[in-house]
Amino acid sequence: MYRNEKACGRAIQNSGLDRSDIFFTTKIPPGSMGYERTARQVDSSLREAGVEYFDLILIHAPYGGKNARLGSWRALVEAQAAGKTRSIGVSNYGIHHLDELEEYIKGGEGRGKIDVGQYELHPWLDRSEIVEWLKKRDIVVEAYSPLAHGYRLNEPVLKTLGKKYNKSPAQVMIRWSLQKGFVALPKSVTPARIQENADVFDFELAEEDMQALNTGEYSPTDWDPTVEYD
Repeated sequence: MYRNEKACGRAIQNSGLDRSDIFFTTKIPPGSMGYERTARQVDSSLREAGVEYFDLILIHAPYGGKNARLGSWRALVEAQAAGKTRSIGVSNYGIHHLDELEEYIKGGEGRGKIDVGQYELHPWLDRSEIVEWLKKRDIVVEAYSPLAHGYRLNEPVLKTLGKKYNKSPAQVMIRWSLQKGFVALPKSVTPARIQENADVFDFELAEEDMQALNTGEYSPTDWDPTVEYD
């Protein structure tokens, strides 16, 4: 969907790094939901990227209805068993979608395990109920758009904390994600900002500052499939 599998695969091959040193994720796009389409998409993505396996394949969103979702999951379980991916998971699934999948997994043997749940997560969208559901089951929580697409960088609370810790508002937001136990996935194409985003391991937000970032807001910056689909 992002049209970058080939570019990422080529970059891995040209990096000089061992394949095992890089964690390569791809997704099943909305147009490939259902067992057969997902199985074909996995093989297509492997060919496009020019790799033997992915480290993680996620179902992008809960499109297509129950049968399509469960069919896609079955295809991912089979892909994992075949060594085409090391781990599998979901993105943008609401609690009802997660419950549906858990019921399916528990309904018989060989139906896999949710390794990762990926969501837009930041202080203005903490999705506490979903995060609690995932953590209770030891599922890794990935936070995409942890910087809220930059829309919140001028918030007074971030500026105040930035001054306190001598860090940028973006670094404060990433630190919040890390202390929440999330795998934060900040995005930038600017080398200086990429370096800045990684410079977050020399400080820790105090508990009262974490609480200050508990805004109680529910403000997605883009879409919210967790509540849009049955």
